[in-house]
Amino acid sequence: MQGNARAQFEQIIPKNVSPRVLKWIVAAVVALILLFSTFFTIEPEELGVVLRLGKYVRTVNPGLNLKLPLGIEKVFKVPVERQLKLEFGFRTERTDGRTQYSAKDFLGESLMLTGDLNAAEVEWIVQYRIHDPYKFLFRVRNTVQTFRDINEAIMREIVGDRTVNEVLTVGRQEVATTATNMLQGLADQYEMGIKVEQVVLQDVNPPEQVKPAFNEVNEAQQEREKLINQARSEYNKFIPKARGEAQRTIEGAHGYALQRINNAKGEAANFNAVFEEYSKAKVVTRQRIYLETMNDVLQKVGKKLITDEKASGILPLFNMSKEGLKNE
Repeated sequence: MQGNARAQFEQIIPKNVSPRVLKWIVAAVVALILLFSTFFTIEPEELGVVLRLGKYVRTVNPGLNLKLPLGIEKVFKVPVERQLKLEFGFRTERTDGRTQYSAKDFLGESLMLTGDLNAAEVEWIVQYRIHDPYKFLFRVRNTVQTFRDINEAIMREIVGDRTVNEVLTVGRQEVATTATNMLQGLADQYEMGIKVEQVVLQDVNPPEQVKPAFNEVNEAQQEREKLINQARSEYNKFIPKARGEAQRTIEGAHGYALQRINNAKGEAANFNAVFEEYSKAKVVTRQRIYLETMNDVLQKVGKKLITDEKASGILPLFNMSKEGLKNE
């Protein structure tokens, strides 16, 4: 073994190389090793966490930085400005061009029991950022897997408190919002250094075994809603019209009553005015009333003959025949 190593070393280093040159070569190699192990670069979206002999000493910003060489200090790069995500119930394999998903079965993550004892397959995405690199690296062991376990536990708790209809339809946004708040609370409690930005429910479906029965129930519910909406449409078509007609009749009655009251008040005021004038000159007023009344009455009578009450012998002057009376 020693002979083989020596032979390989002699092949690398020519025999005619002097010891002084060999020292310079060794020094250059050591210098390069020290140089490459001293300088390091942090990308713009990252922060560097530096450990010295396994102990945290500092966090460095993006750019060119220095550290102690030969493994005395180690650097962990953490993407603090990049939005990260975890997928549950499915996995995305390719996103360039057409999205391609994994064909594996992740039913163990997505299959859940709702509050009304129905089964549902819930697929969701959690988007988060690392806001504290030190806590993310060192406060919790295997932080990403722990965060996944927390996600599953919280989602199962939330779904277990709601009916299957709430999870499938109207309660999706509420489920996502509640999950975001609970995740952030546990991440802060465990000091994971994670900021939860959003929980998005992708697909929520009944399991394949019960999907036909579930679709029949949905169709029945939709038919019920359709009939209810039709009944409400008919109700809105006739009831407001009847109410409008009733209101119009009531307003007409009010107007008629007001008219009669105003007419009565006017006639009473006119009578009071006439009575007041009559009180001032009773004889003149009686004569005027008599003349006005006779004027109205005589217009409705045919021929009129006015004689003196003392006159006599005037009957021959009257045409008392039937034709004359008829003409009169």
